[in-house]
This record gives sequence, C-alpha cells and structure tokens, in this order.
Amino acid sequence: MDEQSKSSDLRDPNARAQAAADAIYDRHLQRAFWLPGTRAGAVAWPIGRVQAQFGSWHYWWQAHLVDLIVDAAIHRVGSDRSFDPDVADDANRLLRGIRVRNGGRWTNNYYDDMAWLGLAIERADRHLHLDHASGLRVLAGQMLDAWVPADGGGIPWRKADQFFNAPANGPAAILLARTGHVERAVAMCDWMDANLVDPDTHLVIDGLKKLPDGSLKPETGTYTYCQGVVLGAELEALRTTGDRRHLDRLARLLGAVEHHSCTDGVINGGGGGDGGLFHGVLARYLALIATDLPEADGSDELRTRAARIVTRSADAAWAHRTEVAGRVIFSSDWRRNAVIPTDAGTKAQFVAGAVNPSEVPERDLSVQLSAWMVLEAAAAIDLGLPECDQEHTRP
Repeated sequence: MDEQSKSSDLRDPNARAQAAADAIYDRHLQRAFWLPGTRAGAVAWPIGRVQAQFGSWHYWWQAHLVDLIVDAAIHRVGSDRSFDPDVADDANRLLRGIRVRNGGRWTNNYYDDMAWLGLAIERADRHLHLDHASGLRVLAGQMLDAWVPADGGGIPWRKADQFFNAPANGPAAILLARTGHVERAVAMCDWMDANLVDPDTHLVIDGLKKLPDGSLKPETGTYTYCQGVVLGAELEALRTTGDRRHLDRLARLLGAVEHHSCTDGVINGGGGGDGGLFHGVLARYLALIATDLPEADGSDELRTRAARIVTRSADAAWAHRTEVAGRVIFSSDWRRNAVIPTDAGTKAQFVAGAVNPSEVPERDLSVQLSAWMVLEAAAAIDLGLPECDQEHTRP
C-alpha cells in the first residue's frame, strides 16, 4: 500500500479509505505461520509476535479482510481501469493463508463463516482475475446442501445444529445468487421474509431455534449485520429476477434501519469481537443499494437514503478516529472518540461459537475492518462504482 501523508486533512472518501487500508496493512497483515507466499490478518493490535502467528485467527474476519483488499484494488485504479497487481496478489496470498490456517481446507463447521469466504472468493476472482473456482464450488455447494425446510429452515448456523438464522441465510443467499443458483437464493429470501421479520419494527431478527418438542423459538436480537445481509440478499434477488416484491421488502427494511439501527443518521456500533464487524456489514450492503439498485419507481429515493446513511456513518467514523505513529485507529462506536488500545486487559476470546470483545474493543481487528468497510462503502458511492457491472484489467 502507498504511504499516506498526515491523515487529518483528508476529505476525499477514497483517500480516507486508503488511510484505513494502510493502517491495517501496517498493524495486522503478516505471513501465515511465517510461510512465504501467504498472508493472514493478526486479530488484534497490539499483540505479541508469537501470539499473532499461532493464536486465534477467526475465519470470518479473514474473509472480510479479503473483501476489503478487493475493494482497495478496484476503488483505486489507473486511468485505464487497471488495478494494482500487488494488491491483487495480496488478496491471493491471503486466500492461501486462510487455507493454511484452516488445515488445508476451505470449509469449517459454520455456514455463516463459509458463506462469507465464498463471497470474498467470488469477488476476488471476478474483479481481480484470480482463480479459486474449485473453492467457490465447494463453498456454494455447502450452502445448497444445508437447506432443510423440513426442519424449519432455511439453513442452520452451523453443522449438526438447528438454529436457523439471518447471519447464515443472508450471505448464503447472496453467494448463491452470484453463483447462478437464483431459485434457491430467492427461496432463502422468501424464508427470511416469512420467518425473521419483526412485525412491529420490520427489522430482521437473529433467527429461529428448534426446540426438543419440535417448536421454533424466535431469537429476537436485531443486530445491524442481520439487516445488512438481508438487504444484500433482497437486492441480489431483485437484480436477478426483477420481481417487485424484493424491492418492496428492501424499502420496508431500509425504513426500519433508518428508524431503529441508526442514531442521528449514523449506524449503531456493535462493540468489539464479532460485533465489531456488524455495522460495517450493514454499511457495505447499504452502499450496494446506492450503487446497484435497478431502475424502478421509487428506486432513486431509496438510493439517496441508503447513500446518506453510509456517508454520514463514514464521516462520523473519520471524525472520531485517533492516530498512532501516523496511522489511524477507529472507534467501535463511530459516534464516539476512539481509544488507543494496549496489550493490557481482557483479550477477545472464542466462546460457544462467537468471539467476545477485548476490554478495549479498538484492539480487535474486527473493529478496524468495520471502519475500513464503511470508508470503502463511501468511496464506492462517491465514485459511482456498481458492484455487478465493473470491468477491470490486470496491467
């Protein structure tokens, strides 16, 4: 990544995104197990050198890091639409590092994790001319095979589990739509709309848990990333089918997000640990509404409203950053000033299938990725770059 000047005077959305990228590169990107030709993201900063290599690595955080490297490559291109091949190579090395850290496999036991990695691979291959077709087939196949309507789903959160949730079904639907399995993607959207929409707020709840007596118990948390992945899934369903019902659902959910998932127009923070990624995910898919929503009655207004949330959130994240050694650090709550983390205090821990936050959430890679995500989302809107119709060349 190119060296940035002092970031305090940056107003250009793309330059801000580059500053976030530079900070992640400097503090977090390293070799996996010190192996040449690989990359992995250290899950915290500060962190000891050995712990960074051999401690926890959090599969789905790494998938979002791949996605962001793709963003960096396609948002900062030459006049001939060519991307920096070194950045593309970093995405390739990171995907290689993920397989190394994952025991030589693409898969794990969590369908939400695998959906995120599938999405990152699909974008890396499509935009950067990489070739991970076999991995993409494996991951998309996992989503197809997990579909169990007889059990109440949907697909479950993880293997041998009967919790059917938005964080798995949402990204799975996006992945399946982008890999040609449109009918199943639409079925997932229909299942989520029928089962996971709160009738009062119109927000998407976390999921349904099947109990021993066969009944389905709603888990009613309304996390920001649940809203993001359903927006993304309905957008893909609309783009691939043209069916108006998907636009109507988008409009309803966007209104719910404006009223319940934002404060003063800024997306609410999710803390650290896994929650550190939640608001960034929502920002990514709001930006896709702004850049990729097909033409229809009312679509201009929806694009404007979605863009407004992203740009306000990006401005807030930038306004409340701090710096160490000329590199930015972002807050876990974009409306509050960032805290400079140290290696003291409670560290993020993987417990019962989720990563709990560090005592100072700014220490967690997830928090910094989320801020990078909203800044790249704002850059995409400012540049007017759609996700689905871009063509790039490798110089």
